[in-house]
Amino acid sequence: MKKRCAMSTTPELIDALVRRMTPVRPLRPPIARAGVWLALAGLILWLLAAVHGPRADLSERLQQPDFLAGLAAALSTGALAALAAFMLGLPDRSDRWALLPVPPLAAWISTIGHGCLVDWVSLGPEGLQWGETARCFAIVLSTSVPLGLVLLIMLRHAAFLRARAVAITGGLAVAALSAAAVTLLHPVEATVLILIWNGGVVALMAGLATALGQKMLQWAAARFLPP
Repeated sequence: MKKRCAMSTTPELIDALVRRMTPVRPLRPPIARAGVWLALAGLILWLLAAVHGPRADLSERLQQPDFLAGLAAALSTGALAALAAFMLGLPDRSDRWALLPVPPLAAWISTIGHGCLVDWVSLGPEGLQWGETARCFAIVLSTSVPLGLVLLIMLRHAAFLRARAVAITGGLAVAALSAAAVTLLHPVEATVLILIWNGGVVALMAGLATALGQKMLQWAAARFLPP
């Protein structure tokens, strides 16, 4: 008797579920979402340049191959890491997308390391001043905080997929573009400081992504995904 009752209510249950279904908007292609995020990064960099102004010797430095190579490698690392994060956020994509930013990352690190070997600069007692350090820190915060928050919201769907890999590649994207902004806007003369700064930013963002990435993505999913 119970079985017959359950069978008789099955169509009603299906009808009720169908009536409650809401249309789901599919995600845009990963390359399109990465393009939107990178456009936001360009806008933030433009606004920072308008507020702080570019570094005084930018035109001169842009004529130096080492400077151009390092800047291009940092920007490429940020762009490809962002694309990898959006690719990894889809269940039908391969885990090997995590390797996409590795070649430009290696090139970026190698350009900085080469600069340290050929142009080592010793810091004097006035080589590092608090005012310049605070300005540099302000540029990093102004770049990384909004980019990180927007990327966290855009990648919220990956909270239950490859959360750690998505968080690491996303953190690398934010770190690389933040370091590129510092390179364009802040006159860091000592190459060794560039190595410490850029490496420290990447290590910090990757460490935070590894430790807290899954929790942060789940937090974003709980607040920005429909129930």
